Amino acid sequence: MTHLKVGDPAPVFSAKDHNGNPVHLGSLKGQKVILFFYPKDNTPGCTAEACSLRDNYTELINRGFTLIGISPDSEKSHRNFSSKFSLPFPLIPDQEKKILQDYGVWGEKKMYGKSYMGVLRTTFIIGEKGKIERIIEKVRTGDHAQQILEESSG
Repeated sequence: MTHLKVGDPAPVFSAKDHNGNPVHLGSLKGQKVILFFYPKDNTPGCTAEACSLRDNYTELINRGFTLIGISPDSEKSHRNFSSKFSLPFPLIPDQEKKILQDYGVWGEKKMYGKSYMGVLRTTFIIGEKGKIERIIEKVRTGDHAQQILEESSG
């Protein structure tokens, strides 16, 4: 598993989003990217996080950000989630967990005393030169957009 840190080049990937459109991280150089990894569509925390980003989408775009969400859910699950909550950004299905592993966000979690493998909710802010500028590991799901804006200002 990779342990990325601020200043590292962001691992480049090419994938299809929930509508089958190609997304190439390498082609986004020159833009700031919010790459958010979340565990599962239609769960309370993930819905709160996605809706916070949706509700503040215009401000994030106006600040120069491109948003991309990634989870191990299927394309169909992402389509339903995006449609149900009117999400204006691409969601990438990573059922093989390749991107999750490249970013070091697939790991051991604990709940109710049991260990299991899952997505470690994490957001990466990638700068215009393709380098990681911020890593948010303690995501505030209900106001994640504000958290990003606070940590990205100045």
